[in-house]
Parts: sequence; structure tokens; C-alpha cells
Amino acid sequence: MQLSDLGLLIRKKRKQAGLSIQTLAEQSNVHRTMLSKLENQRLPEMGYAKLERVLAVLELELTTKTTVLPTLNDLVRMNREAE
Repeated sequence: MQLSDLGLLIRKKRKQAGLSIQTLAEQSNVHRTMLSKLENQRLPEMGYAKLERVLAVLELELTTKTTVLPTLNDLVRMNREAE
């Protein structure tokens, strides 16, 4: 997920919670302008600590997932099996 996608999710959750951007800014200690840019997909980057505070207010958490990509040998083998 990209930061821009996360911004859209944050806006959706904020609205569902009935919070204004100003209220979210105050509760997360993140500037309102930064939140607005995040929600409108105009924020190129954001520090983890700030993002974590915003997510905490919205009762969300950030998790990671390992994606294992096939090796070239795996792809060749799968291609041969498909023939």
C-alpha cells in the first residue's frame, strides 16, 4: 500500500468516526495541513511516528507482510509444467 492509498483510508475512517481534520490533528499532535495533504494524496512522505499517532487515534495499526517472489528457476519450472 502506498502512502497516498493510506491517506484515502485515513480520510474514510476519520469521517466514519465523525472527526474533523482539526480534531484529528489535535488528538494526534500532527499539523492539520499535513493531514489535509495526506488525505488528498499530495504528501510525498510522512514520518512513522506521526503516522502511528494518526492511526492510533483512528484505532488502526500498520502491519507488514512478507511477499515471496518466485525465482527465475521457479518460473521456468512452472512454465514447463504448464506446457
